[in-house]
This record gives sequence, structure tokens and C-alpha cells, in this order.
Amino acid sequence: MADRVTVIGWDGSPLTRAATAALSAATLVAGAAHHLALPEVPKAAERIRLGSVDLAARRIAGHRGSAVVLADGDPGFFGVVRTLRAPEHGLEVEVVPAVSSVATAFARAGMPWEDAQTVVAHPRTLRRAVNVCRAHHKVAVLTSPGAGPAELALLLEGVHRTFVICEELGTDREQVTVVTSDAAADHVWRDPNVVIVIGGGPERRAEGAWIAGRHPAYPQGVRGWALPADAYRGAGQDAEGESGEGEAPGLRAAQLAHLGPRTGDLLWDIGSGSGALAVEAARFGAAVLAVDSDPAACARTAAAARAFGVQLQVVEGRAPHVLERLPEPDVVRIGGGGVPVVTAVADRRPERIVTHASTRDEAEALGAALAENGYTVACSLLQSVELDTSAWSERERSVVFLLSALRSDLAP
Repeated sequence: MADRVTVIGWDGSPLTRAATAALSAATLVAGAAHHLALPEVPKAAERIRLGSVDLAARRIAGHRGSAVVLADGDPGFFGVVRTLRAPEHGLEVEVVPAVSSVATAFARAGMPWEDAQTVVAHPRTLRRAVNVCRAHHKVAVLTSPGAGPAELALLLEGVHRTFVICEELGTDREQVTVVTSDAAADHVWRDPNVVIVIGGGPERRAEGAWIAGRHPAYPQGVRGWALPADAYRGAGQDAEGESGEGEAPGLRAAQLAHLGPRTGDLLWDIGSGSGALAVEAARFGAAVLAVDSDPAACARTAAAARAFGVQLQVVEGRAPHVLERLPEPDVVRIGGGGVPVVTAVADRRPERIVTHASTRDEAEALGAALAENGYTVACSLLQSVELDTSAWSERERSVVFLLSALRSDLAP
């Protein structure tokens, strides 16, 4: 087993004294081609071109001597340290860090970044990375071959963003380019690169910020979710606060609980009405497409999103036809449209679907359509009564069937 494994971060700056000392004593050095070409790498040392970190870790574990692994930026931030420390390799790791590529990218852009999301885009995670870019104002994307700026731009079609593309940071070929997202798809970009994705509204002020990443999105004094109608007054709503069938806070709470929207998901809210559910899903960090055929409902949803400081995309059109041009969803809430809309949604194979019905016959028809299309269906009858506590009298009653469907291949 290697006597010692030192992981050295490299950001293009001269190596520190500690890094130089570790390299001079190394009998094995692993890294990318530009790392292995550094003059500080001993000529007599065994060299491993770093592709699969797991394979390199096995080689290192079987080596007798001092091993060094070179990596770009901070190797403890989405880097090789986690893999090298995995129990199956049994390696003791010492880290000499450098400035992370994300920090360097924001420095080149002259921007603060405590409010930024950071995601890694591989071909298998690209869609989820794009969903984070849809949902947040500022995102740093660590790209990879096949999941770079052009691919990000193609999947963001219809969503305007600004890309700050930082190619080959720390090298003589470093280049920083600012383009709109629609122009990024028409260019070949050099690896490695970091993309800062910005847009969707004004940057939020961060006075008093105390936590990195996305700041909680709710107006001053508002706490919680499945908010009452009063919370949406003044956010483009009418005097009643709610509009559209099935938007009672209790039903909305149950729908959100069954859907479980989260960061990296894309939620379709079909029949968005007041925008309440769309806004609250966005507050959980999900990307949201709010669909409604009523221009006034679309305007209400957009106004509510602005009021609550969240990013979402409003799509005006009638389901099911408008759904054909939308990107693939993870979870879907259907606010109306009957069996044709349910069937069209099921054809897109989201993980979860929720809808509701006002009668048992309607609930049975919707449940049958979901089951026939490969979903495991649960149905509950929800009844809520709002009371006037000054007289303890009934103010409003809501009775609705809630249908929750899980794709059958995911069902327990």
C-alpha cells in the first residue's frame, strides 16, 4: 500500500512549498495530461493518466511508496478526495488545496457567489442540472464532455439566460466569454470549462445573508407553505385571493406532499390558476412550468412568482396539445382537463402525478386512465371546514377526491 497519498490542487498558480515537497518525494504521480507535464513531476516517478479515479485508486493502493494525485482547483469540492477516501480503497489522504474552479470563475466574472447554486453536469445528470438553471437566478455548472455549454443551451430552449463561459481556467489558453444562452449552442467550447448561468430576473439583495446557496423565497413576514388565500392578495390576485377549481390550501398541501418537488426536478402545473401551487413548488427548489389556457391566470401566476421572488416559466396554451412541446417532467399536478389530459401526461412517464375530482364518477374515470397507463393509484376523499372562530361557525367547506399516482416501476 502507498505509504502516503497527497492530493494537490492546481489552479495555474505556482505550486506551494508543501506541494513541491510532496511532488519531489513522489514515486507515483496521477493526474491529467497537463498535470503530468508540470516540471515539478519527478522524471523517475511512475505516471498514471487520470481517467477513472476508482481505477487510479486501486493502482495507488497497490503501490509501495509515496503517491501524489494532481487535480484542478480544490480537489475536495466535487473532486477526487471523496473517491480516494472511500473505505474500499483504504487510503490515508493529505490534501493541499487550491482555489476552486468555481471561485475562480466568479472572480473572473467579478461577481459575488454566496447566493449561487453549484451543480455538476454529466450526460446522465444534464437534465437535472438544466432544471436547477431554470429554477435559480445564479448557477455555476461544472461541465463535462457531452454536457457542456452547448448542451445546456439546447435544453434551456425558450428560457433566456446569460452564460459566462470560462474555458481552461489557470492555463495559458484561459478564455472567458459572455453570451446569451441561445447563442451558446452554435459554438464549440474547449474542455474543461465552468459555466455561470445567470438570469430570470434581478439579482436578489443579500444584506443579512447567513447561508450559502439559494435564499428562502417568501415575502417579509410570511412563513410556511400551503399558504392561505390571503398570502396571495397583492400578488396579482383578485379580491378572493384564489382562482380556479381545487385550489384550497388543504388540497394544495396534500398535492405538494404527494409530489415532493425538489431541487433538480421539473414540475408541470397544468391549470395553474392563481399560481399558488406553482409558486410553492418553486420555493422548494424545483423548476416549474405553469400551464394555463387563460391569459389572466397566466398573468396572475407570473405576478405571484415575482412577489415571492421565485423563478418559473409560464406557458399559455390548452392541454393536452400544448404539452407536446414541453420538456420532460419529473412530477405533474393536473388541475383540470379530464381523462384526455391525464392520458397525455401519463404518456410522458413522470414519476408522480396528482389530480383531483369533484365527484366519485370523475375520480373513478381518472383513476382508471392512470392505472391503464402504468401507474399505481391511490385515492382519498378530503374534507376541510374553515371555521369563523369568533362565533365558531362554519365559514367554508371543501370536499374533493385526491388522486395520487406513482409510476408502477417505482411502486414498492
